[in-house]
Amino acid sequence: MAASLMLRRWRAPHRLAGLLAAALLAGALAPRPAQAVDLWQAYQLARGHDARLRAARAGTEAQRERLPQAQAQLRPQVALGASRLHNDLSRTSVNFLGQPVTVDERYWSENLTLSVRQPLYRPALVAGVEVARAQVADAEAMLRVEENNLAARVAEAYLNVLLAQDQLELVLVQRRAAEAQADAARKALAAGTGTRTDVDDVEARLDLLRADELRARQQIDFARRQLEVLTGPLSSVPHPLDHERLTLPALVPDGLQAWLERAEAASPELAALRARRDAAAREVERAAAGHRPTVDAVLQLTRSASENVTTPSSRYTNRAIGIQLNVPLYSGGYVDSTVRQAVAELTRAEENLESLRRDLFVRVAEQHRLVEEGVQRIQALLRARESAQTALRSSEMSQRAGVRTILDVLEAQQRLQNVERELRAARYQQLLARLRLLTLAGDDGGGEIERLRELAAPAG
Repeated sequence: MAASLMLRRWRAPHRLAGLLAAALLAGALAPRPAQAVDLWQAYQLARGHDARLRAARAGTEAQRERLPQAQAQLRPQVALGASRLHNDLSRTSVNFLGQPVTVDERYWSENLTLSVRQPLYRPALVAGVEVARAQVADAEAMLRVEENNLAARVAEAYLNVLLAQDQLELVLVQRRAAEAQADAARKALAAGTGTRTDVDDVEARLDLLRADELRARQQIDFARRQLEVLTGPLSSVPHPLDHERLTLPALVPDGLQAWLERAEAASPELAALRARRDAAAREVERAAAGHRPTVDAVLQLTRSASENVTTPSSRYTNRAIGIQLNVPLYSGGYVDSTVRQAVAELTRAEENLESLRRDLFVRVAEQHRLVEEGVQRIQALLRARESAQTALRSSEMSQRAGVRTILDVLEAQQRLQNVERELRAARYQQLLARLRLLTLAGDDGGGEIERLRELAAPAG
């Protein structure tokens, strides 16, 4: 009888370890829904659904129209005017007898005018074209910024869902292991080889794990809702990443200074503010052009009939062509004021550009540090996982020898699961930091997500 009880106590930890390994293996190899959404698909859905990106596209389309509008002012301006009026004229005069005489006259008058004006020298309009060109460049760069930001926002929301799912999976593994331990503790107590303390300890741990499971499920729901804000409703769960293959390539270039130079040259944020600075500089030229004369070529064709009462039956055709010069002399100080305003706006644009450059360098350095530290942290956590696995095996052996309790084994299992959770979180953080670093340096965020697509599904 005692030998049988000892055999069951010896087998229980082995069944527990087998259950733990089987649960982890099932989590990795369980069949996934055929329509599971991977990171690339989530990004494509967000490109069509995200309101912020759609607003940025609409704003860019609106800004693009500034250039043809400015160019149109340098082209010929053609206008056609026509009128036909019925005139009812009462004329009173004194006759030779000194008596007033009133004559009522009614007639139709007509006028048709075709005018063509071609600007020849309009420095303000020329500067306006360059202002519009810079504004379009600004809008295009900001659209790239929003697209890259969307890639980072989708990746963060997607990885938050995966992290919440991983947390639930690890909690369920711990719960199944604790249930197996609780069953073994109850049987040992019934057989007289266990203690009530072991049973109570395991039951307390089970209650805590049930609370953790509830919190993990709530976190999954919240994280998924955050993702669906970007992508719209999802018909299936996000596809997990294969953690065993989730090894990111080394950064190229690897030095921080090289990444700072790359960001300086290719960052769309800096490109946008450079365009704003250029637009402000052109605004100074446009404001200063208010002092300059303007020259237009003018062509006008006029046909009229019965324009006045003295010649009610006459018709006229007038053709005029020539050059028109306008010289501004005094505008009450308006032009000087607009020049001072434009110069102040230029100073502000230059300072904003410098401020963004400094802030960008800080963000690039931060993400570069997170990527580099992520490699070291992942290696450390891999070693910690091996140590936790060794500690678990030692606790199981000590329990069989009667030195350790069931609670010691459960704590060792929890330490192992905590290390596993930290390892997965570290991989997600490194992936997100790498994506942010590349987009800050001017790379296409969507392209980077597409390159990472092969990591979205388990091997085989």
